[in-house]
Amino acid sequence: MTIVPSVKLEDLPVVVKFILHNVKAADAVEVISDLRKSLDLSSCVLPLQILGSQKKLKSQVQASSSMSQVTTSQNCVKLLFDVIKLAVRFQKDVSEAWIKAIENTTSVSDHKVLDLIVLLLIHSTNTKNRKQTEKVLRSKIQLGCMPEQLMQNAFQNHSMVIKDFFPSILALAQMFLHSAHPAIVSFGSCMYKQAFAAFDSYCQQEVVTALVTHVCSGNETELDISLDVLTDLVMLHTSLLMRYATFVKTILDSTQKLNPCQIRKLFYILSTLAFSQRQEGNYIQDDMHMVIRKWLSSTVPNHKQMGIIGAVTMIGSVALKRNEGDGSSLERPELNSERDGQLSTLLELVGFCCEQTPEVLALYYDELASLIEKQKGNLDLQLLDEFGRSLVEDFPSDFVVDLNPTVDGSFLFPVKSLYNLDEDESQGAIAINLLPLVSQSELGRVTDGMSNQSKRVVSPMCLSPCFRLLRLYTGEQNGGSLEEIDALLGCPLYLTDLEVEGKLDSLSKQEREFLCSLLFYALNWFREVINAFCQQQDAEMKGKVLTRLENITELQTVLGKCLAATPGYVPPPATFDSEVLEAVPSINAGGPVRKRNGRKKKTDGSKAGSADRSQADDSSEGNQPDTELSELEKTAAEREAGNPLAQLQSYRRYFRELDLEVFTILHCGLLTKSVLDTEMHTEAREVVQLGPAELCFLLDDLCWKLEHVLTPGSTRRVPFPKERGYKDIGFSHLCQRSPKEVAMCVVKLLKPLCNHMENMHNYFQAVVMQNRGVEDDPGTNIQEHQLMSSCYQQLLLTFRSLFAWNGFSQHENTDLLRSALQVLADRLKPGETEFLLLEELISESFQYLLNFQQSVPSFHCAFILTQLLIAVAEKPMAGWKKEKMASLAKQFLCQSWVKPGGDREKGSQFNSALHTLLCVYLEHTDNILKAIEEISSVGVPELINSAKDGCSSTYPTLSRQTFPVFFRVMMAQLESSVKSIPAGKPSDSSEVQLEKLLRWNIAVRNFHILVNLVKVFDSRPVLSICLKYGRLFVEAFLKLAMPLLDYSFKKHRDDVQSLLKTLQLSTRQLHHMCGHSKIHQDIGLTNHVPLLKKSLEQFVYRVKAMLAFNHCQEAFWVGILKNRDLQGEEILSQASGERDSGEEDSAESPAEEPSGSDTDASEEEGAAGPGPSPAEP
Repeated sequence: MTIVPSVKLEDLPVVVKFILHNVKAADAVEVISDLRKSLDLSSCVLPLQILGSQKKLKSQVQASSSMSQVTTSQNCVKLLFDVIKLAVRFQKDVSEAWIKAIENTTSVSDHKVLDLIVLLLIHSTNTKNRKQTEKVLRSKIQLGCMPEQLMQNAFQNHSMVIKDFFPSILALAQMFLHSAHPAIVSFGSCMYKQAFAAFDSYCQQEVVTALVTHVCSGNETELDISLDVLTDLVMLHTSLLMRYATFVKTILDSTQKLNPCQIRKLFYILSTLAFSQRQEGNYIQDDMHMVIRKWLSSTVPNHKQMGIIGAVTMIGSVALKRNEGDGSSLERPELNSERDGQLSTLLELVGFCCEQTPEVLALYYDELASLIEKQKGNLDLQLLDEFGRSLVEDFPSDFVVDLNPTVDGSFLFPVKSLYNLDEDESQGAIAINLLPLVSQSELGRVTDGMSNQSKRVVSPMCLSPCFRLLRLYTGEQNGGSLEEIDALLGCPLYLTDLEVEGKLDSLSKQEREFLCSLLFYALNWFREVINAFCQQQDAEMKGKVLTRLENITELQTVLGKCLAATPGYVPPPATFDSEVLEAVPSINAGGPVRKRNGRKKKTDGSKAGSADRSQADDSSEGNQPDTELSELEKTAAEREAGNPLAQLQSYRRYFRELDLEVFTILHCGLLTKSVLDTEMHTEAREVVQLGPAELCFLLDDLCWKLEHVLTPGSTRRVPFPKERGYKDIGFSHLCQRSPKEVAMCVVKLLKPLCNHMENMHNYFQAVVMQNRGVEDDPGTNIQEHQLMSSCYQQLLLTFRSLFAWNGFSQHENTDLLRSALQVLADRLKPGETEFLLLEELISESFQYLLNFQQSVPSFHCAFILTQLLIAVAEKPMAGWKKEKMASLAKQFLCQSWVKPGGDREKGSQFNSALHTLLCVYLEHTDNILKAIEEISSVGVPELINSAKDGCSSTYPTLSRQTFPVFFRVMMAQLESSVKSIPAGKPSDSSEVQLEKLLRWNIAVRNFHILVNLVKVFDSRPVLSICLKYGRLFVEAFLKLAMPLLDYSFKKHRDDVQSLLKTLQLSTRQLHHMCGHSKIHQDIGLTNHVPLLKKSLEQFVYRVKAMLAFNHCQEAFWVGILKNRDLQGEEILSQASGERDSGEEDSAESPAEEPSGSDTDASEEEGAAGPGPSPAEP
C-alpha cells in the first residue's frame, strides 16, 4: 500500500486491481481506507491545467502534445474506475467496505472527489447497496463534508467517468429535490446544473425533461427550485438551453398550478430564450404572445393577472440594454425597429386591457415598477422613456391638485387638509386629492354601467402603485435622485376630521366603511412615501420620513377604532398579484374574530377558543404542539394588550409592502417620553430619533418578513405542507430576493438592532430599580411600558429568526454566520473579534445575549431569549453553556411574572412557553432526576398548602392552572431519562450494579411521588398524562431495570426489595386510576386502560421470572386485587361479583423480611390484568 502514491498514472489501474482482487473480507475496510487515502485524482487534473496555459502559446506542436497528455490521463482515470466498478459489482465485501471507509471519514478536509465518484459508481452498479449509498451521501451533504465545489470539480475534471453514471445522477438529483433539508435540495439542484453543463445533448435533454416534470408536478417547493435551476441555466447557457426550448415551452400548458411569482420566473426564462436568439426565438415569441393575448382577454381575474405579469416580463427582456457585439452593425437599425414594434404592440394591448379596471391597472403599475427595480441600470433608458413617460405623466393629473382652503363638491364628510409638512411654503403648494377620489370611486361603483368606455378610470386604488412606478422611473432616469418629486414627501392629503372618539356610533354603516377605506388609502400612501424616501441622506428629509412614520402609527390607532365599529368590512386591495379577490370571504369571516371586530364577537370568539383549547389540552396526552412554528401568529393574542398593531394583524394583506431598505431607519436612536422629560427637550420632533411606537411598527413588520422568508431549522421535520392559498400575499417584493440576500440585509442591521436591544435592557433595568419595593407604582407609564415590552419581544424575535435560519447549516453561509456573530461578540470585546475562531465567536455572542436575562419584561420574552440562546449555541452544546441554559431556564421558572397592571401572567400562550422552558431546564440540567424530585417534593407541596389562587413560593410559575403543564413535562422527562440508564449485564461489577440500582431507586421514588399527586390534582388532563406515561415507565422498567434485578438480586437483596416496594405503591395507584376511568366511562381515559393493564400483567410474570432465575420461585403466588377509585375506596358495583379476599393477599419470600415482601407487587399487579390469574403454589 505504501507504493501506491508513487506509482505512475499508467500503472495505477493494474496496482489497484491487484489490491482489490486479493483483499480479504476481514481486512477490507482497513485496506480500502488506506487505498482511498493514497489515491489522489488531483494529479490527473494537472495536464488539464497545463493545457489551459498552453493555449496561450502559438506553437501547435506544444498544444497537440498537451492534448495527447490530457487524453492519456483521462483514459487512465477511466481505466481506474472500470477496475473499481468490476470489484464493486462482483465483490460484495469491497462495495460495503468502500461505503464504510467513506462513512468513517469525519473531517471535512479529508473528503475527496474520489469519494463522490465512488459513491455514484456504487449507486449505479450495485442495486443492493443503493439505499446505504443514498444514506451516506445525504449524511455527508448535511454535515458539509460534500460541498458543491467538490461536486463541480468532479463534473468539470472527470466528466468522461461520471457520464457513465448519468442515470444514477438523475435519480439522486430527483430524490434530493424532495428532501426537507436545504443543503440536500441545493446539492440536488447543483447536480442538475453541472450535468447539463458537462454532458452531451442526450443528457441535457433528460435534465431539462426532469426539471419540466418537477415544475408540472404541482409540489410548491419542487416547482420553485426547478424554476430557479432553469433560470440559472438560461442565464449561464442560453444558447445550449435554446435547443430544448420546446420542452420548456410545454410548461405553459400547466400554468394553472403556478402562483404569480412562479409565472414571473417562467416568463423570464421563456422571454430570455425568445429574445436572445434572433430567428430561433421567433416561434417562442409567437406562442408567448398568443398565451398572453388569451389571458388578457379573459374575464377570469387570475388569468388577467397572469397576462399582465407575463407581458411585463416580456417587456423587460425586450427593453434590456443590448451589447454592441450582438449581431452585426448593419442589422442593428432593422432589429431595433422590429424590437420597438413588438414592444409598442404589447404595450398597446396591455394598456387597452387595463384602462377600465383599476385592480388590473394597479397590477400593471406594480409589475413595471418591480421590473425597473430588479433591472436597475440594465434597461434601455430611451425605451424606458417611451413606455414610462405616458404612465408617470398621468400621476399629477390624476392624483395631485393645488392646495386650496376650500374644496368644491359634496362629499360624505367635509374635506380637510391634513399632515402637511411644508406649511411654510404657501406658494405653489400641492395636495393629494384623496377624499374626493374615494368619494368618486364609491359613487362610480353605482354608475359603473353608464361609464364611458373611452374614458380612463381614475381610482384611489392606483394611487400608491402609480407613485411607486413614478419614483422608480424618476430614480432610474436621474441616477437615483428624487429631487423632481420630493414635494410629495411633505405634501398634505385631502382627508376629513379624524377625531372619531365617540362619533362612530352616530355614523351610518356606509359612512363608517367609507372612513375605513379612506384610512387604508392614506396609510398605504404614507407607506409608499416611506419606501421612496427612506434612503435620503439629507437631515430635513430624514426628519420628514420619521414624521411620516409617526403619522402611520397615529392613523393605525384611528383605523383600529373604526374597524372595531365596522364588523364585516372588507378593505380595498393593496396587493394585486395574488388571488386576494377570491380570498375575500375567508378574510372577511376570519378577520373580525381574530381582530376583535365588535365586542360581542370578540368575547364569544375568545370563549370558544379557550373551550377548544381546554378540550385540546384534555385530549392531547402530553403531545405539546411545536411552539416555534408560526410564532407571530400564535402570539397575536398575547401581544394585543401591549401592541397597538396587534388588532390589525389579520388585515396585513391590505397594506402596501414595506421594502427592506426601509429598515435602514433603525439606525436612528430611540427617543422616549422619559428621555424628553429628563433632558428637557422642548422641540421633540426636531430630534431625528424614533419613538417607541414607530420602532414597534418597524420591528413588527421586520419580524413578519423574517418569519416568512427565513425558515427555522426545526421545520425540517414538516416536509412541505400543502398551502391552502398563495402564501406570498403581501411579500411580492420580498420573494424576489433569496433568503440569503434577506439574511445579509439583517446582518447589516445587527448593530442598530443591538443598540435598540441595549436601550430596552437599560430601560427595564431602570424600571426595576425605580419600582423596587414599591407596589403598583402610579408613576409607571403603563402604555410606554407595554410598547417597550413589545419592542423588546420583537427584537428578540428578529434575532431568533436570523440565528435559527436553517441556511446557516450550509457550508457556503459560514462567512455570513461569522460576520453576524462578530457583531454580537464585538459588543463585549470591541476591536478584538476579527481573528477569533468561529467557536470563540459563538461563545462570546452567547455570553452577550445571556446578559439580557435580568431585564426581560415578560415570560414570553424570557421564552424567546431562551430559544435564541439555543439557536446561537453550537450543536452539541458545550458543557458550560449547558449549565448556563439550565440555570437560566430555572431562573425564569422561579421568577414571578406580573403584568404592569399587577395581574399574574396566564393563558394558553403562557402555558405553551412554560412547557418549552421547563423542557429546556430538565434537558440541560446535569441531574434530571434530582431536578424532578425538587419540583415534585418542594414546589408541589408549597402549591397544595397555598391559597386557591396561590402558587408555589419556590416556583412562582407553578400554580393550579399550570400544574398540568409541569406534570406532563416531568412525567415525559422522567420516562425519557430512565431510558438512558443502561440495562443490566451479567458482566457488571457490584459497584456498577449498585450505581444503576441507586439511579432506578431515585427514578421510582420520583415516579411514586408524581403518581400519588393524582389524588390531589385529579383533573382529566392529569389523569390522561399519568395513564399514558405510567404505562411507558412500567415498560421501560421491564426492559431495562428487570435484567439488572436478575443479576443483582442476590448481592443487593435489600435494595431490590426497597425498589419493588416503592414501585408496588405506584402500580397500585395506577390500578385505581384504571378503575376510576371505567366508572366515569371517559373514552379518552379508558383508551389507555387495556395497554396499561397489559404492561402491569407483564410486570407480574417478569417478577416471577426474576425470582425463578434466582431460585426463589416457591415464594411467588398470585392473589386478587379489589377495584378501587382514586381515593382507595372500593368500587361496590363490582365487589359483589368477586370473592371476598379481605385485604390484599401477600406472600413472603424466605429470603426477605416478613412484612412487605417484593412479591406484594406481583400479587396486586396480577389482579390488574384482564382477569384473576391462578394462584401459584
